[in-house]
Amino acid sequence: MDSVLSEDPVALKILIAGGFGVGKTTLVGAISEIKPLRTEEVLSDRGVGIDDLDGVEAKSTTTVAMDFGRITIRDGLVVYLFGTPGQERFWFMWDELSYGALGAVVIADTRRLTDCFPSVDYFEQRGTPFVVAVNCFDGAASHSVDDVRIALDLDDDVPVLLCDVRRRTSAKEVMVTLVEHSLRTLTSAN
Repeated sequence: MDSVLSEDPVALKILIAGGFGVGKTTLVGAISEIKPLRTEEVLSDRGVGIDDLDGVEAKSTTTVAMDFGRITIRDGLVVYLFGTPGQERFWFMWDELSYGALGAVVIADTRRLTDCFPSVDYFEQRGTPFVVAVNCFDGAASHSVDDVRIALDLDDDVPVLLCDVRRRTSAKEVMVTLVEHSLRTLTSAN
């Protein structure tokens, strides 16, 4: 009797992080092959004085748990995307979400660049490979990759990309860069 050999499926986990209103939910939605699971809630009076809306005044919802999406690379190879909540009061969930992650995308908004410092610090402290994706919002000042790298005090090996998280091709470029960077990081560590 012939035996059929089958490969064990491989699942990769990628986190999408960054400050409040930088485009995490939008990135997951732009690249996910399934309708993303979103835990968006309408901003309420409880966030007044807590959620900083400077630069994102039109924002009316926020992620309160996570966003979830999926990308199938080929049979047996799937990437799961977990978008983290951006506000400090939800950071307690990051440890659980980041467990077993291949790497992370830190989305940066040059109008509020300091908002991505906690994400950068989090992944640096844990040794998690990450890339910084500068979301090029309409009307935001344009900055070079080198200027962003200097402002965030990033190591030279951390990739920094300019992107538009609304566009699938741009989101795909970010994901490919992260996977390549994670593989290089993991290979050089061994």
